[in-house]
Amino acid sequence: MAVSPSASSGTAAPGRLAGRAAFVAGGLLLAAYPWAAPNAYLRYAGVLVVLYAALSTAWNLVGGFTGYISLGHAAFFGLGAYATGILVVRTGLPHALALVLAVAGVTAFAAAVGVAAVRVRGSSFVIVSIALVSMTNLVAQNARWLTGGSSGLRVPPLVEGLSRTANHVVFFYLFLALLGLVLATWWAVDRSRFGAGLKAIREDEDKAESLGVPTTAYKVVAYAASAAFVAAAGGLYGIWFGSLDPIFVFSIVIGANMVLMALLGGMRFLLGPLLGAFLVAPASEYFLLAYGESQLHIVLSGALLAVVVLFLPDGIIPALRATWRRRGPRAASIQERSAAELAAAREEVPA
Repeated sequence: MAVSPSASSGTAAPGRLAGRAAFVAGGLLLAAYPWAAPNAYLRYAGVLVVLYAALSTAWNLVGGFTGYISLGHAAFFGLGAYATGILVVRTGLPHALALVLAVAGVTAFAAAVGVAAVRVRGSSFVIVSIALVSMTNLVAQNARWLTGGSSGLRVPPLVEGLSRTANHVVFFYLFLALLGLVLATWWAVDRSRFGAGLKAIREDEDKAESLGVPTTAYKVVAYAASAAFVAAAGGLYGIWFGSLDPIFVFSIVIGANMVLMALLGGMRFLLGPLLGAFLVAPASEYFLLAYGESQLHIVLSGALLAVVVLFLPDGIIPALRATWRRRGPRAASIQERSAAELAAAREEVPA
């Protein structure tokens, strides 16, 4: 018997089609959730899940592509929320215009911070990111004339007179649209030359720089783009929730949840943070209901993060793929053909 390479495109196409069909079906089910939820609380919980899915996917523009672990993205979430709220309350701007201006301002701020922050690596970068959250939190609490300080800031609703349930439905779809935009951006970056440069930084930054990749510029752009989406989520949250507390919106727990969700699902995959959000956000809400705003609630969230790091360092999606490859049928890399078949195939090929 003789052997010849087998074409894999024919077998891969059905798998890709099945994946796309599952993605579309999942999107349709998610879009139908507000109408299937039996009460206002479950609609509220659904908004939180989609919000965190958008946040963790946005965070993954930095973490997944460059490998830089930022615990400080809560700073951009809080800045987006407060900038939007302040523009609406203090200047009377429409909500949509205030949100756009807030996102633009936070993006410019993130780019300026990123120029300095991405020059350090590893644990030093993590410490810098945590310091950013602490500083923005202190500023928001002390600038009472602008932010309301510890008393918070009241943001008028998007539509006056809208019921609580209807408000949840509206913002569910707004956050879902933001999630779709973030997913599309991640997908496009993953297939671009820019994304290839970011992955080179993740694998070996010094080697990538020696090969001509402008590492600092690439990292700053990814950092600012990630911050822009997180700020947009923060601005929408401020309008939706209507009451901003600096201790909450600048909480390190928000940043840690973004990291936890991305790690749990799989940082190097498009749907990894989305999967993590669908698992962690409901669990966090359960912990909050069961134990309240207590130290135990924070301990349980931290314990979940530790379990993920210890037992699922690459995330659920890579673990499932590895299990499938071990237990599923092995794909043949060669195709057995007789000498007569090979001779007949050669005769069919025109000279």
